[in-house]
Amino acid sequence: HVQLVESGGASVQAGGSLGLSCSYSGWTLSPHCMAWFRQAPGKEREGVAAVYAFGGGDTYITDSVKGRFTISQDTTKNITYLLMDSLKPEDSAMYYCAAEFSGPVCVDAIQRTGPMSADFRYWGQGTQVTVS
Repeated sequence: HVQLVESGGASVQAGGSLGLSCSYSGWTLSPHCMAWFRQAPGKEREGVAAVYAFGGGDTYITDSVKGRFTISQDTTKNITYLLMDSLKPEDSAMYYCAAEFSGPVCVDAIQRTGPMSADFRYWGQGTQVTVS
């Protein structure tokens, strides 16, 4: 069955770094794109980063984390990574991995200017990141 499993969440001090991983399996064909979202208590879910699942090409990084977060894809292992540097307390949230098969949804997510749509079909359970 389809699985998206996030790992790597932890409590870190401000200024530190953390790497999240999302391992996905259970599909005959690979998703078209993968993304990371986050949600802090009392706030709406926010799109953080997105990448085409075949690797390479454009990526989407939300403005608040540009220059600090990097999304990457290992196409041989079906793992999507989110490397987070210079972490701030406002980065604290539950981080979710998401997958989507629709090309138009993926193009919209990665190519658009402004907040990324959360219109992804498959979601993981989340991993907690706390920055203090």
